[in-house]
Amino acid sequence: MTSPPTLLVIAKEPLPGRVKTRLTPPFTPAQAARLARAALVDTLRAVAATPARRRVLVLDGQPGPWLPPGFDVVPQCAGGLDARLAAAFAACVGPALLIGMDTPQVTPKLLTVELADDEAVFGPAEDGGFWALGMAEPDPALVRGVPMSAPDTGAVQRDRLVEAGLRVRDLPVLRDVDTAADATAVAASAPHGRFAAELSRLHTDQARAARRGAVSGR
Repeated sequence: MTSPPTLLVIAKEPLPGRVKTRLTPPFTPAQAARLARAALVDTLRAVAATPARRRVLVLDGQPGPWLPPGFDVVPQCAGGLDARLAAAFAACVGPALLIGMDTPQVTPKLLTVELADDEAVFGPAEDGGFWALGMAEPDPALVRGVPMSAPDTGAVQRDRLVEAGLRVRDLPVLRDVDTAADATAVAASAPHGRFAAELSRLHTDQARAARRGAVSGR
């Protein structure tokens, strides 16, 4: 009988200038940080509602009022993203599933997975990366050295799992929030989340500012 995995969320503290920099422009750094915070809130809520052995936020920065109860917070290690993901898995005992903060449309249903022996789950992203990675027996070596933020990141990572003899189950493809176009598409796919509401508020604020500018320029 399998048990729920440890759920890991790797994230950055949503501070202006440190998160979602590809959203600037059209958004300001402060607005981009608001969207990042909303995405993180939606992600953590989904994880909180998912059966888990343990819930861990692997954080670059400090926790804030956006963190719900029930999470252990551990700092990210130094190094590239592959090293940080590897370290997060290395700290786990038993099955583990890791996700990031770039897919606020994620749901508890998507995250409810069981991992039998010699099994892995892989969630590909539209941009060629991956949004989820789970292993029945976490092996940091299967992550360390994978080139991150590249068009073939997901393909290389999945190949690593297969070459290690793991049976890989694919999760649905999701779209990361990197650009303004991504933000619009993701908000449309999850219209009732905090992220969609925040994006709507920002669009309203921008429209009001544009009208004020038009009036003052007359």
